[in-house]
Amino acid sequence: MMAALRRYLAAGLLIWVPLGVTILIIKFLVDAMDQSLLVLPQALRPDVRIPGLGILLTAAIVIGTGMIVTNLFGRQLFRLGEKVLNRIPLVGAIYGSVKKLTETIFSGSGKSFRRVVLVQYPRAGMWTLAFLTGTGAAEIDARTGCETVNVYVPTTPNPTSGFMLVIPRNEMVELEMSVEEALRMILSVGSVVPETRKEALTADRVDAS
Repeated sequence: MMAALRRYLAAGLLIWVPLGVTILIIKFLVDAMDQSLLVLPQALRPDVRIPGLGILLTAAIVIGTGMIVTNLFGRQLFRLGEKVLNRIPLVGAIYGSVKKLTETIFSGSGKSFRRVVLVQYPRAGMWTLAFLTGTGAAEIDARTGCETVNVYVPTTPNPTSGFMLVIPRNEMVELEMSVEEALRMILSVGSVVPETRKEALTADRVDAS
Protein backbone atom coordinates (compact mmCIF):
# COMPACT_ATOMS: atom_id res chain seq x y z
CA MET A 1 0.00 0.00 0.00
CA MET A 2 2.72 2.49 1.00
CA ALA A 3 4.77 1.56 -2.06
CA ALA A 4 1.80 2.33 -4.32
CA LEU A 5 1.22 5.67 -2.57
CA ARG A 6 4.88 6.62 -3.00
CA ARG A 7 4.67 5.71 -6.69
CA TYR A 8 1.52 7.79 -7.16
CA LEU A 9 3.08 10.70 -5.26
CA ALA A 10 6.20 10.61 -7.44
CA ALA A 11 4.10 10.44 -10.61
CA GLY A 12 1.98 13.38 -9.47
CA LEU A 13 5.05 15.46 -8.60
CA LEU A 14 6.53 14.77 -12.01
CA ILE A 15 3.42 16.35 -13.53
CA TRP A 16 2.82 19.29 -11.21
CA VAL A 17 6.35 20.46 -10.35
CA PRO A 18 7.42 21.25 -13.96
CA LEU A 19 3.95 22.68 -14.69
CA GLY A 20 4.00 24.84 -11.55
CA VAL A 21 7.51 26.15 -12.17
CA THR A 22 6.61 26.95 -15.78
CA ILE A 23 3.50 28.88 -14.68
CA LEU A 24 5.48 30.83 -12.06
CA ILE A 25 8.19 31.78 -14.58
CA ILE A 26 5.65 32.88 -17.19
CA LYS A 27 3.72 34.87 -14.55
CA PHE A 28 6.94 36.57 -13.44
CA LEU A 29 7.81 37.51 -17.03
CA VAL A 30 4.30 38.77 -17.76
CA ASP A 31 4.23 40.83 -14.55
CA ALA A 32 7.67 42.26 -15.31
CA MET A 33 6.67 43.28 -18.83
CA ASP A 34 3.43 44.76 -17.54
CA GLN A 35 5.60 47.26 -15.67
CA SER A 36 6.39 48.81 -19.05
CA LEU A 37 2.92 50.38 -18.87
CA LEU A 38 4.38 52.80 -16.33
CA VAL A 39 6.18 54.62 -19.17
CA LEU A 40 2.79 55.73 -20.50
CA PRO A 41 1.25 58.98 -19.28
CA GLN A 42 -1.31 58.48 -16.52
CA ALA A 43 -4.15 59.42 -18.84
CA LEU A 44 -3.25 56.63 -21.30
CA ARG A 45 -2.94 53.85 -18.74
CA PRO A 46 -5.90 51.46 -18.62
CA ASP A 47 -8.09 51.75 -15.51
CA VAL A 48 -8.38 47.98 -15.31
CA ARG A 49 -5.23 45.85 -15.27
CA ILE A 50 -5.17 43.64 -18.34
CA PRO A 51 -2.63 40.82 -17.90
CA GLY A 52 -0.29 40.60 -20.86
CA LEU A 53 -0.99 44.09 -22.20
CA GLY A 54 2.55 45.03 -21.22
CA ILE A 55 3.85 42.29 -23.51
CA LEU A 56 2.43 44.09 -26.53
CA LEU A 57 3.90 47.40 -25.37
CA THR A 58 7.29 45.79 -24.65
CA ALA A 59 7.33 44.14 -28.09
CA ALA A 60 6.41 47.45 -29.72
CA ILE A 61 9.21 49.26 -27.84
CA VAL A 62 11.81 46.62 -28.75
CA ILE A 63 10.78 46.45 -32.41
CA GLY A 64 10.57 50.24 -32.63
CA THR A 65 14.04 50.58 -31.13
CA GLY A 66 15.36 48.06 -33.65
CA MET A 67 13.82 50.02 -36.51
CA ILE A 68 15.44 53.23 -35.27
CA VAL A 69 18.96 51.87 -34.74
CA THR A 70 19.06 50.11 -38.12
CA ASN A 71 18.98 53.38 -40.09
CA LEU A 72 21.95 55.72 -40.44
CA PHE A 73 20.72 58.44 -38.09
CA GLY A 74 19.73 55.91 -35.43
CA ARG A 75 23.13 54.20 -35.57
CA GLN A 76 24.94 57.52 -35.10
CA LEU A 77 22.69 58.44 -32.17
CA PHE A 78 23.20 54.99 -30.62
CA ARG A 79 27.00 55.23 -30.93
CA LEU A 80 26.94 58.63 -29.29
CA GLY A 81 24.91 57.24 -26.40
CA GLU A 82 27.32 54.31 -26.05
CA LYS A 83 30.29 56.66 -25.82
CA VAL A 84 28.61 58.52 -22.99
CA LEU A 85 27.81 55.29 -21.12
CA ASN A 86 31.31 53.88 -21.56
CA ARG A 87 32.82 56.97 -19.95
CA ILE A 88 30.80 56.59 -16.75
CA PRO A 89 32.79 54.64 -14.09
CA LEU A 90 31.34 51.20 -13.28
CA VAL A 91 28.36 51.77 -15.61
CA GLY A 92 30.63 51.53 -18.65
CA ALA A 93 32.21 48.27 -17.45
CA ILE A 94 28.83 46.66 -16.72
CA TYR A 95 27.29 47.85 -19.98
CA GLY A 96 30.27 46.67 -22.04
CA SER A 97 30.24 43.20 -20.48
CA VAL A 98 26.48 42.75 -20.88
CA LYS A 99 26.61 44.00 -24.49
CA LYS A 100 29.35 41.53 -25.42
CA LEU A 101 27.42 38.65 -23.85
CA THR A 102 24.22 39.70 -25.64
CA GLU A 103 26.00 39.96 -28.98
CA THR A 104 27.53 36.54 -28.42
CA ILE A 105 24.17 34.89 -27.75
CA PHE A 106 21.93 36.69 -30.23
CA SER A 107 24.29 37.31 -33.13
CA GLY A 108 23.19 35.09 -36.01
CA SER A 109 26.69 35.11 -37.51
CA GLY A 110 28.41 34.06 -34.31
CA LYS A 111 29.46 30.51 -33.49
CA SER A 112 29.16 30.81 -29.72
CA PHE A 113 26.54 28.65 -28.03
CA ARG A 114 25.91 26.99 -31.39
CA ARG A 115 27.96 23.83 -30.69
CA VAL A 116 27.60 21.27 -27.93
CA VAL A 117 30.70 19.50 -26.64
CA LEU A 118 31.69 16.99 -23.99
CA VAL A 119 34.41 17.88 -21.48
CA GLN A 120 35.90 15.98 -18.58
CA TYR A 121 34.64 17.82 -15.48
CA PRO A 122 34.97 18.01 -12.49
CA ARG A 123 37.71 15.40 -12.89
CA ALA A 124 39.18 13.15 -15.54
CA GLY A 125 36.92 10.23 -16.37
CA MET A 126 33.71 12.16 -15.66
CA TRP A 127 32.02 13.83 -18.64
CA THR A 128 29.63 16.74 -18.75
CA LEU A 129 27.82 18.71 -21.45
CA ALA A 130 29.23 22.13 -22.30
CA PHE A 131 28.83 24.82 -24.95
CA LEU A 132 31.75 26.00 -27.04
CA THR A 133 31.96 29.80 -26.65
CA GLY A 134 35.18 30.69 -28.43
CA THR A 135 38.87 30.11 -28.99
CA GLY A 136 41.37 30.66 -26.22
CA ALA A 137 43.36 33.84 -25.79
CA ALA A 138 46.74 34.00 -27.55
CA GLU A 139 48.56 34.56 -24.26
CA ILE A 140 46.95 31.47 -22.73
CA ASP A 141 47.93 29.36 -25.75
CA ALA A 142 51.50 30.65 -25.56
CA ARG A 143 51.89 30.03 -21.83
CA THR A 144 50.25 26.58 -21.85
CA GLY A 145 51.92 25.47 -25.05
CA CYS A 146 48.70 24.13 -26.56
CA GLU A 147 45.68 25.38 -28.50
CA THR A 148 42.88 26.13 -26.06
CA VAL A 149 39.16 26.82 -26.30
CA ASN A 150 36.64 28.48 -24.00
CA VAL A 151 33.62 26.44 -22.95
CA TYR A 152 30.63 27.18 -20.75
CA VAL A 153 29.59 24.39 -18.39
CA PRO A 154 25.97 24.99 -17.27
CA THR A 155 24.58 23.75 -13.98
CA THR A 156 21.46 21.61 -13.78
CA PRO A 157 18.54 22.14 -13.64
CA ASN A 158 19.33 25.88 -14.00
CA PRO A 159 21.56 26.34 -17.07
CA THR A 160 21.69 30.13 -16.63
CA SER A 161 24.42 29.63 -14.02
CA GLY A 162 27.62 27.70 -14.59
CA PHE A 163 31.36 27.91 -15.14
CA MET A 164 33.62 29.18 -17.89
CA LEU A 165 36.52 26.79 -18.47
CA VAL A 166 39.62 27.10 -20.64
CA ILE A 167 40.64 23.63 -21.85
CA PRO A 168 42.94 22.18 -24.52
CA ARG A 169 41.07 21.78 -27.80
CA ASN A 170 42.08 18.12 -28.09
CA GLU A 171 40.43 17.34 -24.72
CA MET A 172 36.88 18.18 -25.84
CA VAL A 173 34.57 15.94 -27.84
CA GLU A 174 32.27 17.66 -30.35
CA LEU A 175 28.71 16.34 -30.52
CA GLU A 176 26.04 16.42 -33.23
CA MET A 177 23.47 17.23 -30.53
CA SER A 178 21.74 20.58 -31.03
CA VAL A 179 21.76 23.34 -28.41
CA GLU A 180 18.02 22.83 -27.82
CA GLU A 181 18.48 19.09 -27.25
CA ALA A 182 21.35 19.72 -24.85
CA LEU A 183 19.31 22.27 -22.89
CA ARG A 184 16.39 19.85 -22.58
CA MET A 185 18.77 17.19 -21.30
CA ILE A 186 20.25 19.61 -18.75
CA LEU A 187 16.86 20.93 -17.59
CA SER A 188 15.55 17.38 -17.12
CA VAL A 189 18.65 16.35 -15.15
CA GLY A 190 19.47 13.81 -17.84
CA SER A 191 16.08 12.10 -17.94
CA VAL A 192 15.31 13.45 -21.43
CA VAL A 193 17.85 12.43 -24.06
CA PRO A 194 17.81 13.08 -27.82
CA GLU A 195 15.88 10.08 -29.17
CA THR A 196 16.82 10.63 -32.81
CA ARG A 197 20.51 10.67 -32.00
CA LYS A 198 20.18 7.61 -29.76
CA GLU A 199 18.35 5.64 -32.44
CA ALA A 200 20.90 6.67 -35.07
CA LEU A 201 23.83 5.58 -32.90
CA THR A 202 22.11 2.27 -32.12
CA ALA A 203 21.61 1.66 -35.84
CA ASP A 204 25.27 2.48 -36.50
CA ARG A 205 26.36 -0.06 -33.88
CA VAL A 206 24.10 -2.74 -35.41
CA ASP A 207 25.47 -2.04 -38.89
CA ALA A 208 29.04 -2.17 -37.61
CA SER A 209 28.44 -5.54 -35.99
